[in-house]
Amino acid sequence: MRANTVIMIVLAGVFGVIAVVLANMWLASQRSAMARTEEVQRDTVVVATVALKFGDTLTADKVREIAWPAGAIPAGAFKTTKELLAGEGAKQALQAIGVNEPVLATKVTGPGQRATLSAVLGEGMKAVSIRVNDVLGVAGFVFPGDRVDILLTRKVRGDGGTDKSFVDVLLQSIKVLAVDQVADESTESPTVVKAVTVEVSTKDAQKLTLAADAGQLSLALRQAAASKGETTERITLSDLTGDTPDDVAKRQAELAKQAAAEAQAAAERKRADDKLAGLTQAVERVGSKLEDLSKVKPAPAVASAPQAKEIVKEEVKYVQPEPPARATVGVFRGIKLETYDVPRQK
Repeated sequence: MRANTVIMIVLAGVFGVIAVVLANMWLASQRSAMARTEEVQRDTVVVATVALKFGDTLTADKVREIAWPAGAIPAGAFKTTKELLAGEGAKQALQAIGVNEPVLATKVTGPGQRATLSAVLGEGMKAVSIRVNDVLGVAGFVFPGDRVDILLTRKVRGDGGTDKSFVDVLLQSIKVLAVDQVADESTESPTVVKAVTVEVSTKDAQKLTLAADAGQLSLALRQAAASKGETTERITLSDLTGDTPDDVAKRQAELAKQAAAEAQAAAERKRADDKLAGLTQAVERVGSKLEDLSKVKPAPAVASAPQAKEIVKEEVKYVQPEPPARATVGVFRGIKLETYDVPRQK
């Protein structure tokens, strides 16, 4: 048998053992993960067994209880079917509820209540209906739950006796509660309607009522995710291709005002240029004077007469120090040194 064959067999065996070990490790980790999952506390939540739409009555055969993590129960969910159906009278769906979707208290009526718009309204909100047609109602493509902008078109009599037309965005991001008499948000087929009911505050309800008498209301469908307002401005005939006489006169007045402002700015620039030219000439004159001064030869410097200085001589005398009165004398006695303090002889 060749050596290469033996080596391949050995390597195959080693890789096989490694694969078995890794597989056992993965299975062990999966078993531990499943054990940890089983340790999570469970609870129950009531969900729909069939698709429910606006106005459907809730019964025991349309809902069921399923296991749900205790720490992730949605707010307003019912834990048992008995809790959901408790009370005198049946409950109805206020919104579309899908299969296996938790049934929340905000999506159903109270016991014995009907699925009406009054149950759908938010706290402090009002429902107001406005008249539309196949054009003003976005060709019937507005459904319950959509958000729209409400536009007001009106005409006013100008000072010259001419009518001026303009459009204002009256309200933005208004929720549609119903179209005609349909309030089911699960409606998918477009229908040309004559009235649209929207949810607004009390003040906005007053605006809508007054605007319906002052001009013509129309709807502008917003993107589903666009709920924030935006900055708007009034649109008049002058913003279109055709201008009225008043608009032309106003535009001419603005052009004249702009021309006067440009003439004034040109005059100010001319004055600034004149001042700059004067400063340039002054600098040139100063430079020429400095150049003339640099050409003048300086006068020779005259040396000043030396001043007499008083010389002070110092005399140094050496004073012989007086010798000390006593002296120290050393005498060797064998190898021992002995010292004596004796008076010095003069």
